[in-house]
Amino acid sequence: MEEERVMDVSENEFDRSMGVQLRPSHFGEYIGQAKVVENIQVMVESAKLRKEAMDHALLSGPPGLGKTSLAMIIAEALGTNLHVISGPAIEKKGDLAAILTNLNPRDVLFIDEIHRLHISIEEILYSAMEDYRLDIVIGQGAAARTMQIDVAPFTLIGATTRSGLLSNPLRDRFMASLHFDFYQAFELEKILAMNATKMNLNLSTEARALMSRCARGTPRIANRILRRVRDFALVKNEPVISQESVEKALKMMEIDTYGLDRMDRKILSVIQEYYGGGPVGIEALCATLSEDRSTIEDVYEPYLLKEGFLMRTPRGREISEKSKVHLKT
Repeated sequence: MEEERVMDVSENEFDRSMGVQLRPSHFGEYIGQAKVVENIQVMVESAKLRKEAMDHALLSGPPGLGKTSLAMIIAEALGTNLHVISGPAIEKKGDLAAILTNLNPRDVLFIDEIHRLHISIEEILYSAMEDYRLDIVIGQGAAARTMQIDVAPFTLIGATTRSGLLSNPLRDRFMASLHFDFYQAFELEKILAMNATKMNLNLSTEARALMSRCARGTPRIANRILRRVRDFALVKNEPVISQESVEKALKMMEIDTYGLDRMDRKILSVIQEYYGGGPVGIEALCATLSEDRSTIEDVYEPYLLKEGFLMRTPRGREISEKSKVHLKT
């Protein structure tokens, strides 16, 4: 069920397949995150003037806000290749060593979910990031020896949704640490307008505004809603996607005017009905919902906390008065 959830911010295969069409291709198309983009542009221009690899950068913040898209733009602006890999996919030291030794000078290596790298694999990055060198230990015990392998100067772009889980040695090796914030509604409207044009859709101003309000401050969700609304409009043969069309589509997707879907409301309802509104410990809540802790904390809670539906206290999770009123409607 989680894979079909429109409001799930994790990237799925369909998002990746649509990515080529909807992702911004250069800085001029990248909307939002002004401070982050400004810093990155300076780093890119500096690297080009120096004719060296750009300094390493850490991008942190909730998923779906454009970290991967920005990494692609960085590689394009530098005129180099982009290599994308997820932290959990690197299972052995040799996997990372093979990736690093195959990089060309000034290439960009993008590691998503970098906080999920195993510490033994992470340690390989230390010398690679600082000295462009791999220190490989061969053998064991008294016969062990260290072999050094040079790697081409490269740029590491790390992305994380939980920067607090990064070790200090790894964090300190990034020259820039940039945080992504949720988007404002007017920024999402601009993204929807641009992507509607790419998809040859006629989208009314009112429809665009409604979708932006329901997108939870996240471009990935806005694009998913846009694609679903497009499907409904095509089936109904509506040449112009109106606010009424969006309202009908959202109702079928069980998304309300606050951007909450069935699972969001279920979390709030469980705290209200089973635990009297809270507080309730996260483990008890996960057991009741049959969800793992990381899913609750990474996927569902950020928006509920941001919008004031949920509160974290030393004693556990509580719902707010805003939630209680909303659950009655």
